[in-house]
Amino acid sequence: MAKAQPPAWKRKLVRWLWWAYGIGLLFVVLVFTLLQFDNLPTFEELENPRINQASIVYSREGKPIGKYFVENRESVRFKDLNPILVQALIATEDKRYYTHSGIDFLGLGRVLFKTLILGQRSAGGGSTIDQQLAKLLFKRPDLRGKPGWYRTLQLVRTKFKEWIIAVKLNKRYTKEEILAMYLNQFDYLYGANGIEAAAQTYFGKSQSQLDTIEAATLIGMLKNPYMYNPKIHYDNAIKRRNIVLYQMYRNGYFSKEDYERLKKKPIDLTRFRRQSHVEGHAAYFRRELTKWLKELLDKPEYRKPNGQKYDIYRDGLKIYTTIDYELQKLAEQVMWQHMKSVQARFDRHWRFRSGRPIDLWEYNADEYQKKIRQKTLERLIRESERYQNLWNQYFGKYQEQLSSQGLAIHLNELHLALLAHEKRQKGALKKKYAQREISKKTYDEVRQLFGSQQRDALIAQYQAFKKAVNKAFKQKVKMKVFAYNDRGEKDTVMSPIDSIKYHRRILQIGSLGVDPRTGAVKFWIGGVDFRYFKVDHTTTRRQVGSTFKPFIYATAIALQGISPCQEYEDKQYIIPANDPKFGLPETWAPANATNSFSYKKINLYEALRRSVNSISVKLMLEIGNVNRVIGLLHNMGIDSTLRYPNGRYVIPRVPSICLGAADLSVREMTGAYTTFANNGIYSRPYFVEKITDKNGKVIYRSNEYHNTALNPQYNYVMVYMLMQNLAPYRNSRFKGVEFEVGGKTGTTNDFVDAWFMGITPQLVVGTWVGGEDKWIRWRNLREGQGFANAFPFFNKLILAINQSDKIDFDRKAKFPRPKRMTIELDCSKYKQLREQNAADPFQHQLDEELEEEIQ
Repeated sequence: MAKAQPPAWKRKLVRWLWWAYGIGLLFVVLVFTLLQFDNLPTFEELENPRINQASIVYSREGKPIGKYFVENRESVRFKDLNPILVQALIATEDKRYYTHSGIDFLGLGRVLFKTLILGQRSAGGGSTIDQQLAKLLFKRPDLRGKPGWYRTLQLVRTKFKEWIIAVKLNKRYTKEEILAMYLNQFDYLYGANGIEAAAQTYFGKSQSQLDTIEAATLIGMLKNPYMYNPKIHYDNAIKRRNIVLYQMYRNGYFSKEDYERLKKKPIDLTRFRRQSHVEGHAAYFRRELTKWLKELLDKPEYRKPNGQKYDIYRDGLKIYTTIDYELQKLAEQVMWQHMKSVQARFDRHWRFRSGRPIDLWEYNADEYQKKIRQKTLERLIRESERYQNLWNQYFGKYQEQLSSQGLAIHLNELHLALLAHEKRQKGALKKKYAQREISKKTYDEVRQLFGSQQRDALIAQYQAFKKAVNKAFKQKVKMKVFAYNDRGEKDTVMSPIDSIKYHRRILQIGSLGVDPRTGAVKFWIGGVDFRYFKVDHTTTRRQVGSTFKPFIYATAIALQGISPCQEYEDKQYIIPANDPKFGLPETWAPANATNSFSYKKINLYEALRRSVNSISVKLMLEIGNVNRVIGLLHNMGIDSTLRYPNGRYVIPRVPSICLGAADLSVREMTGAYTTFANNGIYSRPYFVEKITDKNGKVIYRSNEYHNTALNPQYNYVMVYMLMQNLAPYRNSRFKGVEFEVGGKTGTTNDFVDAWFMGITPQLVVGTWVGGEDKWIRWRNLREGQGFANAFPFFNKLILAINQSDKIDFDRKAKFPRPKRMTIELDCSKYKQLREQNAADPFQHQLDEELEEEIQ
């Protein structure tokens, strides 16, 4: 009996399936053939894949003082890899790893079936470890902003290329080598590139010492190092880690009992420590250098020959700086000991008799001040890592939901506060916008949130979040805080809010050392410890106090040729309202720092040394207007055209600048004082000599900038006055120092800022000491003056330089003095000349005429 033929529709279906299979196979072969000519990496590139090269920062002597890198990597060979890592990786990412040659067709078929037939969006990507390595080594194209069809086409093309690369990798490397390369190449965030750096960063140990929980956590992060990062999304990391543990159990690496026990354990991050570029000397300088380099390398003239920008983290640049390694190290050591002493004195100054510290966030504050301090505290809380972690915990999923709905809103606390307010009081949002309390962008975003599905959930979550923040920041916990000890920190128990107050109570320092002859920056100290205090106090502007007075004296001397021996009465001088020379709306009658006047005549030496305000006001009156002083400042490198965002000049056009009523940075002041130390010639500070690419080609070379600001004679008069300021201490505080030294102290209102500007023929040192907040201050002049808090640093540094045999410094250097001086510096001779001139004024006139002819 003849076998029954299958129905026609079945025969037709089989024919169509064979046709589809053949066409599909032909398509795949054709695509693979075409991609062979599509800019695939050569075997040479596969053997030597591009490794991002760190850029190195060198001191003046050629010593490395820092690196810029994206790959803080210590490569680990397969034989040295922790077996638990290997087991977890294969069990989770590619269980048939050792049976395929780069493409897992069974896995790919599973993904296609689940995605296309069953519609499971979470079916996975089917990528093998080999393909994932290919993706890491040879980056995918940037498709942002491209049409959807184009992105799809390019992703398919890229996927096929990765398959080919994966196959080629299998021909060049063993499976063990590929697996090790993959773990060494992966970026775990927080500057941890590769499994060894990740183990050290997250768990404070080598990868070989990781236990099962820790290994599973790091392998889980391979899926997405941000979404499954235990520092950012702890709950996500726990879930992902447990998936890895489950896959290990399924593949027979441990028992079900072990799995049940392990999945309940937390992830211990108490030893987390980010390894970064900031470790080592000159950390503040290197942070500022980073900003400077990015701005420089963004300019067309400093780009690669092909027009691309240099990447300081990848392109292996060599940056040769002006920093003197030994001087930087010495300055940091002196700073640490000095600030340790100042802090101890400050802490004693602000204690009750019982020994309990006084709360400076409440001390002597009216209602307005309390509001300012409270807002500052709230801002510091929001900037803390603890707050950010809580925010991600409470609002991470809502941010994802908003993004998936096409709402490009980056949630913040202001959004939620306004959202809650609008629900309680309809129209409140519009009113705040009308009163310009919020921006148009914020107004529109909150309106969108108000109409979203998440509105009520967000408001409820916000209320819960505020309670959680309040509880978290008031609850005492174990933590590390800054301390003046060998480690620079100590273990303690305190609430996070108290730790914020504790760290803001630590006094800070900003100090810069510049060679006045060239402008080369020799050392840079931006604070007491970059790990805990990120603000660089060499670049922040603070009121300069009496360190500004030499600019007033120099202007008066240059305009009038007066001798520092000239005397003026110490009394109150007044600039009346509406004086056409100064244009003040109200009469200005400043007092001395002591709130008293001696009504005696004092010369300019004494007036400058004692910072007598009345004499500075008298000189300002004789100068005649503020613009003459500002003009000198401009020639000394302080840009007179600079304005704040609100339009106000950085250097105010008011006579009170003669008492230091201007906010300037240590960097600006140190640059200006190079004029005094360099024979009246301003030298603009710079800190990079040259930059070369990885092959040694120079791509940038510095050019010194100098500008004559003062006549050498008038300048030397100022230098001599600055030296006389320190003359009483030459045999005590500067014992053994033979090179010439001068300087000027400065103290601001309420004893907030302490300054000292010190000059030598080879080094100008500008130093500021104070609190990051203006209520972190002293209560009296004796404790809070520049002579007590800033001058000792300069003093100790000069002594240390003089005693060091590692620092190139002329121990007998003198300031240049003009051969012929027409201004008398010796007050006994000056007095005799005055008496002679008074007795025979006609002869004095002849002498002046003869002097003019000689000149």
